[in-house]
Amino acid sequence: MTPAIREGAAPAPQAGRALPAIELAIDAGHWPPFDRLATIAADAIAAAISVADLAVSPHAELSLLFTDDRRIRDLNKQWRGFDKPTNVLSFPAARGTGEPGPLLGDIALAFETVEREARLEELTMEHHVCHLLIHGFFHLFGYDHQTDQEAAVMEALERQALAKLAIADPYGDRPQ
Repeated sequence: MTPAIREGAAPAPQAGRALPAIELAIDAGHWPPFDRLATIAADAIAAAISVADLAVSPHAELSLLFTDDRRIRDLNKQWRGFDKPTNVLSFPAARGTGEPGPLLGDIALAFETVEREARLEELTMEHHVCHLLIHGFFHLFGYDHQTDQEAAVMEALERQALAKLAIADPYGDRPQ
């Protein structure tokens, strides 16, 4: 991703875990202001690292793109073969190795889809963005939800990370 603005290293999360340097770009959509997105991203990534006990290099880098449905649709078609927008896409830098290196990967969010989902689920936009960043970050570390068992593990970690941030369970009535 070509960044519009580069965000330097964010503050370290609790328990002495390293937080990656976050490169954040807003290229479309009516997202919250850059500084607010940077804070949401740092909090979300710190919570994900903490609950999953992820080992992240102190020199790790993560790119975040806040864009629109059109751009996400293009990326989704190009990289996944799906000609439709989606809420979040994750692109791990360490494909196939299972171990993320200093370049963790890219996460992209689509404004219109994220806003529509937040409204339909009666969530604040910031809480939904936080959830999707956590979700996308876990994908960079090999977590997935293709099977019920994978989904249960990933959703449990998402719930724990969001609880650390005092954000309600986004899965609501689904069993844990």
